[in-house]
Amino acid sequence: MKRPWTHWITSRDLVSLRLPAHDAGTGLSGRSLGLSLRGNDFVFDPFDGYEAGLVSNPNMIVAGSIGAGKSTVVKMLIDRALARRRRVVVIDPKGEYGDLARAYGVRAVALGKDGWCNPFPVEERECRDFVRVLIATAQGQPLSAQQHYEIDEAFARLPSPRPARLIRALYDEFRHALGSETAAAERDVALTLYRFVHGDLAGLFDGEGEPLEFEGDLVVLDLSGQWSSDTLSVAALSAVGAAQQVIAHDGALGYLVLDEAWALLSDSHALRWLQGSWKLARSRGLSHILVLHRWSDVAAVGNEGSAERERAQGLLRECETAWLFRQPADEAREMALALGLFAREAQYLVALPKGAALVRYGPHRSIVRVIPDSRDVTFIDTDAAMRGTS
Repeated sequence: MKRPWTHWITSRDLVSLRLPAHDAGTGLSGRSLGLSLRGNDFVFDPFDGYEAGLVSNPNMIVAGSIGAGKSTVVKMLIDRALARRRRVVVIDPKGEYGDLARAYGVRAVALGKDGWCNPFPVEERECRDFVRVLIATAQGQPLSAQQHYEIDEAFARLPSPRPARLIRALYDEFRHALGSETAAAERDVALTLYRFVHGDLAGLFDGEGEPLEFEGDLVVLDLSGQWSSDTLSVAALSAVGAAQQVIAHDGALGYLVLDEAWALLSDSHALRWLQGSWKLARSRGLSHILVLHRWSDVAAVGNEGSAERERAQGLLRECETAWLFRQPADEAREMALALGLFAREAQYLVALPKGAALVRYGPHRSIVRVIPDSRDVTFIDTDAAMRGTS
């Protein structure tokens, strides 16, 4: 006598339990990124995923310890995006995307060395907001009410149309206050703008001739010159601003890759501005890809319970797609807290082998073994220096 069934469970039930038993892949078409748990090709593009109803926004995070495979999958995602005629801008703080750029006949651009950029939005209000964020980030503290007023007044005095060398024009409006002992608000703005024109930040936003023009489907902005400097967050912010203008220029769908994203997440002013960009991702056709190494960098943003900490964690939770590679146990706990992961998912993160990731896309979960193809291996290697090869 056969024992009757006493329990039934569907794939929807398994998804609600966060069990990757549905691991047959996404069902999207395109070049594979690897194999899902059942052995099927795993294909993913955030815009295709949005159109198919798998995710509700195109933003992604990629996180994992050194050598776990995050750089490999990011470069593979970029290569497949370019094949789909997406535009891609990479913020590269360590100079690791040169091989990928060369594979497309593109030279990585070092801001401040190869030229200066104009990252300022065309729309007047957005432009003022971005200038405020830049100044606050550079001076390391929020703008005072008086500084807000002085900046608005300086904008009102600028000619129309707005000068291409905007930072220089604003500096000229404030330079009279450099030696002032009474106009402290104006003087502090003038000193910060001086850094952009003549000081340690010179060459990023102002220079001789025309600003750099970023053309083509792939743009790599090399910030390795600022990597060990306290100017990294300002340089990264300028690169992000320029990148958004590049991608929005012709209405094409685009990826904005922010490698070593802690440089922006750790700055409260840049973080607040980035949050606004996040919420406009769908309307702008822009997929932000945050690449993180140590998850504790996120937990270090602000004090526990602070608005800054909540804003950083909220930004990550709003990423509908996450490629989560192996993490040490303590980092996995931080990741589970930041992303609202279940205990079973946190257990996966500690046990994942090199090159495998827990992929979260909308309500779905997959365990994916990333497998580069013969084309990928020509530009994914970031360990050549460790082996003494070129």
